[in-house]
Amino acid sequence: MLTVLRRFGQIDAILATCLEQPDRLPTRERCVLRLGVAQMLFLGTPAYAAVNGAVNATATRLKGLTNAVLRRIDREGAALVATQDAARLNTPDWLWRQMAAFGEDTARAIAGVHLLEPPLDLSVASDAEAWATRLDAEVLPTGSLRLRGGGAVPELAGFAEGKWWVQDAAAALPARLLLHNLAQGARVADLCAAPGGKTAQLAAAGMLVTAVDRDARRLDRVRENLTRLHLNAALVAADAATWKPPQPFDAVLLDAPCTATGTIRRNPDIAWHKDEASALALARVQDALLQAAANLLAPRGSLVYCVCSLDHREGLERVAKFLSQRPDFRRVPVAANEVGGLPELITSDGDLRTLPAHLADRGGMDGFYAARLTRAG
Repeated sequence: MLTVLRRFGQIDAILATCLEQPDRLPTRERCVLRLGVAQMLFLGTPAYAAVNGAVNATATRLKGLTNAVLRRIDREGAALVATQDAARLNTPDWLWRQMAAFGEDTARAIAGVHLLEPPLDLSVASDAEAWATRLDAEVLPTGSLRLRGGGAVPELAGFAEGKWWVQDAAAALPARLLLHNLAQGARVADLCAAPGGKTAQLAAAGMLVTAVDRDARRLDRVRENLTRLHLNAALVAADAATWKPPQPFDAVLLDAPCTATGTIRRNPDIAWHKDEASALALARVQDALLQAAANLLAPRGSLVYCVCSLDHREGLERVAKFLSQRPDFRRVPVAANEVGGLPELITSDGDLRTLPAHLADRGGMDGFYAARLTRAG
């Protein structure tokens, strides 16, 4: 089904050449046809198996149509695919505009990565090289481990012992920016903390972490992970926008709710169930959380705001608005040596900006934006 979502535009364009009114088909039958096309043209399933499976899953009155359509696609489909602009067909217009903001070539490179199954990245508390050898993984320039093979996560070496946790290479960077020049034992708040990868990073680095999330059930997952990893953090079920702790923090990490368009390589459904208005609806929430996070800081404290979005309205524009309203804060630029010596991950403003097309030859990475700010003394 993930292949159907990744190739959704191509598949529907192919079906449109074989059906006069594809929108009039029942939803179930349209999905069955999409799966059959994906199997034959993109997954290498033998045509007879794909056709038989689709026909068996189709309502009786439409079995003949399903059989005829898929057999025609078996004959003509490869030629149709060869003429398609996969990057544009598989990217809705609203999302293409976001990606094209980075340039046409970059947009096409991002779209290309979106078609691929992403690799599994891990964060380790220590001994990265040793665990890379044991897990047959590559140590990325940013410090994350990238597995070369597959397998069930709980069955991998070191999982039960709590030696590592699953975390995309890009998702691991915001916490590292916060840890820059932060002394062990510093009091740190991780806001909107679930599922807890950043909490684990901060706790593993020796910080006194308070993880805040409004969803108590998601915090249970954070608690389970911390227990497996033999790490400690205080967990608070609260709305970070209104939460009032008894004393300020030395540092705050805010991974704000967003449209998550930077994670489409892992969650291809996002491209098709969100739209242009999605980011606009979240802007007010992000602004409120950013102001609340700032108010939690002690003088000279550090704040990292991040979102896993490709949309400038959720990243750069939110930070620009915040800085225009808060003269007591300034930006602290990110240095290349903080992100694995990869200057392409740093914007002209000194913020972090990863794109799915970064490290494309190694499988890409999620799209993240992060800005590091500090409060005046």
